[in-house]
Amino acid sequence: MTTRFVQPTYTPNDVPVRTTRPPISTGTTIRRAKTLTRPERSVAPVPLINPPSSLSPSASGSIPSGILGSGIDPWRLFSRIVTFWAPSFLLRSVGRLKDKGMIQAWREKIALCFLIFILCGCVGFVTVGTQKVLCPNSSSTARYTPLGSVAGTLSIEGYMFNVSSAMSPSGVDLLLLAQQEPGQDITPYFTRSASEYSACKGLSFSAATDNPCTSSIPCPLGPLNSSSTFSQLNIQETTMLLGYDWDQVANLSNYFVIDGAVLNMNPYITLHPKSIPADSVDLAIRTIFKESAASGKDATRLFYSRTDIRSAVPCLMQRYYAGNIAKITPGCFISSLLLYVGLIVVLALVLARFVMACIFNWFISARLAGPPDNMELHRSAISPAVMPEGANISVDNRTGVAPWAGAGGSRKLTKPPRNARSIASSSSTTLVPPEVNQVMSLAQIGAELFAVCLVTCYSEGEESLRTTLDSISSTSYSDRRKLLFVIADGMITGAGEKRSTPDICVSLLDADPRFGNPMPMSYIAIGSGAKRENRAMVYAGHYTVAGRRTPTVIIVKCGTEVEAATEKKPGNRGKRDSQLILMNFFSRVTYNDRMTPLDFDLFRKIHVLMGVTPDFFEVCLMVDADTKVFPDSLKYLVNCMHHDQMIMGVCGETRIANKRQSWVTAIQVFEYFISHHLAKAFESVFGGVTCLPGCFSMFRLKARRTSGDDWVPLIIKPEIVREYSQSEVTTLHQKNLLLLGEDRFLTTILLRTFPNRKMMFLPQARCRTVVPDTFSVLLSQRRRWINSTVHNLMELILVRNLCGTFCFSMQFVVFMDLLGTVVLPIAISLTYMLIVGMVLQPPNTFQEAIPLVMLCSVLGLPAVLILITTRKIVYVFWMFAYLLALPVWNFILPVYAFWHFDDFSWGETRKVEGEAKAQAHDLGSGVFNGASVPLRRWEDWERSRLRKLKREERRRKDMERMHPGGFLSTDNDLLSVRTGSQYDGSDTHSLASSDDDHWGLQIGAYNENSIQYPPPPVGLLPISEVASGGKVIDGVEMEAMLEAGFDDDSNPSPSRTPTSAPRYQLSDNPSQQHLMGFASISDDRTRRRPGDAYGPLGPLDPGETL
Repeated sequence: MTTRFVQPTYTPNDVPVRTTRPPISTGTTIRRAKTLTRPERSVAPVPLINPPSSLSPSASGSIPSGILGSGIDPWRLFSRIVTFWAPSFLLRSVGRLKDKGMIQAWREKIALCFLIFILCGCVGFVTVGTQKVLCPNSSSTARYTPLGSVAGTLSIEGYMFNVSSAMSPSGVDLLLLAQQEPGQDITPYFTRSASEYSACKGLSFSAATDNPCTSSIPCPLGPLNSSSTFSQLNIQETTMLLGYDWDQVANLSNYFVIDGAVLNMNPYITLHPKSIPADSVDLAIRTIFKESAASGKDATRLFYSRTDIRSAVPCLMQRYYAGNIAKITPGCFISSLLLYVGLIVVLALVLARFVMACIFNWFISARLAGPPDNMELHRSAISPAVMPEGANISVDNRTGVAPWAGAGGSRKLTKPPRNARSIASSSSTTLVPPEVNQVMSLAQIGAELFAVCLVTCYSEGEESLRTTLDSISSTSYSDRRKLLFVIADGMITGAGEKRSTPDICVSLLDADPRFGNPMPMSYIAIGSGAKRENRAMVYAGHYTVAGRRTPTVIIVKCGTEVEAATEKKPGNRGKRDSQLILMNFFSRVTYNDRMTPLDFDLFRKIHVLMGVTPDFFEVCLMVDADTKVFPDSLKYLVNCMHHDQMIMGVCGETRIANKRQSWVTAIQVFEYFISHHLAKAFESVFGGVTCLPGCFSMFRLKARRTSGDDWVPLIIKPEIVREYSQSEVTTLHQKNLLLLGEDRFLTTILLRTFPNRKMMFLPQARCRTVVPDTFSVLLSQRRRWINSTVHNLMELILVRNLCGTFCFSMQFVVFMDLLGTVVLPIAISLTYMLIVGMVLQPPNTFQEAIPLVMLCSVLGLPAVLILITTRKIVYVFWMFAYLLALPVWNFILPVYAFWHFDDFSWGETRKVEGEAKAQAHDLGSGVFNGASVPLRRWEDWERSRLRKLKREERRRKDMERMHPGGFLSTDNDLLSVRTGSQYDGSDTHSLASSDDDHWGLQIGAYNENSIQYPPPPVGLLPISEVASGGKVIDGVEMEAMLEAGFDDDSNPSPSRTPTSAPRYQLSDNPSQQHLMGFASISDDRTRRRPGDAYGPLGPLDPGETL
């Protein structure tokens, strides 16, 4: 045979060396080597959900009741203490909590609500109570009005009076005094007597016995204690107290201070201009005026240190009081300090988030969305499909030339010993890496990575599904590089729909006829008991729209026979189970681990649809079935992955498609915007977006190493798949993690496992989704989201090696997010208290306006961000709609969510026909028989498939030989013997019995490589250099080569070339010629295959059909 297409030239390492390991005679040496040769070296974190051995998945799926209450768990003990007032028998009878697990969940809910209440109380105390306790109104600085600050006022005994319209008597001009020094003390101008001061009785000091009003000190304003005096003067008392500072007291003549009280001694000094002998109080007063002029004249220490004058202090303060020092007490100082520190911290956080979000949106994201670097595209790496034993079989060309099929080869197959053991039969956990890495140029993949687009469906209608699939298929991304991976979660009929979701999905598919009608394939699902086993049918073909033909597989979870007969929703296991179908499949493909029948069926169909094995897929786009993807979004997300190999996940901006449908949708527009462009953009600077939304996110299946030529598994890492696939959980915390928010839990697992890698947000990638339009659905959705957020953030706080340090770390950001989430109710309450207080009593000082400044910064900066980001004024109106609904967002929804911590259902979010409330998917009964789901490696499944084809072909030939003219059926119809290679029968009817007969029903009743169908498309880009003299090998020889296995030469000679390398040939071994049934193959005597058909090995076998 000669080559029909130009083939690439391969390096000497591509030529396999004869194996020195003797294969066993049972033919179990066909094997696929794993893709990864050196997994990323790191210590895996302790799993989030790690039940003890007694709680491992059991056959019955039930957890022994004694285990739930056994052991001393500090959290369980705390929940019992908090709920001591609610005995279990009361909860069973009154609360209708029949199950012990439900009772414990209720207790944990009360304990969590108690902690949230304590945190809210602490926040309320710090915000409001601190000032009340440390600085009460009686000693608050705000009560004192500084001297000279209020025009048109004068003070009497420390109280401020409004004299702007005063009627001044003769001898004193009140208006002139107010103009000279507003607020000055005019107490000496009022008529008084010494007997009016009770504190001065019994004292002999002149300052206590002198008559206040004499001829030298006239009092023209009338009696001080008469209210008629003030009315005659037309002056009004205010609530303000006069306050002095120390500099003012120092500058005023004959003023001094005792214990904070400012005393006006001008009447005394005027009456006694000279010192009074034998008067100790007079001596002390004159000493203060003489020696303390520069220090503010504080006489407190002098008067209280001498017993002979201490008794005069009350009298002096009562008779000569003019005001008070506007001092700050230690409590008021601490209160003010806390207020200013809070202002600085809040403004710093808000401004930092704002500035960093702007920097990311304007500069960083634009670079990530740009085209990838050519240097990155021309790197070399180990081929993602290394098979078998490191010999990279070419599957990207129409003739399927194997790399080692060079001209002039003389390598021969030898008959293997009968009782020899092969390493290929080792355990699935033993992965032997190839001795020589098969390196390929990544330029063959190009800028467009192989992307699988996962669309999970549940109860959506045809219009919603068609919109989503149309948008993905119509993207600017090439159809050769994307695969639609649609999963219908059970035999479900959505509310108001006439057809079931699987029927709608299949009706949208242009099915490939080579696969015929799919068979239900079993796999291990998420669930307990009998629900751990599930079955699914794989429909394969293309989705066509506007001239685009996108390869598509549709997986319909149909459930077991028993489930289909008894359950209302057979096959339904939840969205997480749908995601795990994809994750488990690519994990097993990458590691060459044991596959379920569903995995092998997917492998064959994806291989034919894409022209490459599933190993080549690097990224996975996850979207919901009600999401519309923008045309360039997929390209932007892949470009982001190209620019930084440390990125393991990226999400785009999700916008609302039905924003004007109701008030419920209107209030969500601004909330969606700030959650992306402010929160996620800020987190992206640290590379730690804490939640990639499941409606529109891309994850990396495996990453190319930044240095070296091998790969690192990410979302398909077995530890992540195992932790994400937990089905039996016992605590409220675990159930909130697993059952309510799959997208956030998956993000949490990835960040914990790979804390040095990045989760990003890319605003250039956009989509539109349908949001809840009724308040009941919104309430149910946000209950799940809020509770999932709280429990996931609690786990992320414990991840120490996230980006940054201390207050400038992702860990601190996570802590602030968690704290901000749980104190939302008290925060909104205090906000409205602040607004009402500001309206009733406007602030007079900056210190009083600090809370208002913080509130304006928190609410105003997002408005600025939305204007400079979208440049659309209309979003300001959406912001006002959001602000009007703040009580809903920050009080009603959080309080409802916290009180329903023990509700693990999906509520009203996804209702189906005839269902009152969407329930959780983790409950099941019965016994799971692990043997009912076979787990075998790819080579074992492939060997069974080849043998099945041989048996079916042998049966066809026997029937043709026995009935050359056809035969009569039971209805006397003349039937002819089938021609071609259509294998839709069962192994149980095979004429040639075999040990592998029982695998026939698990393989699939179709032959995708029949000669009547065209070959798969060319999956990889051609390289410039072509292979010279490449030979096509036939199917039987290919099978024999796989049976024998290969070793790679660990020390290849530099002069060795593929053309000089010896080649295995089945014809060189007489003992293998009975497998051929036709002439031997040599270099100069070849057979041409009919048409473009593949043999039983598909693209691996370009020879003649059997």
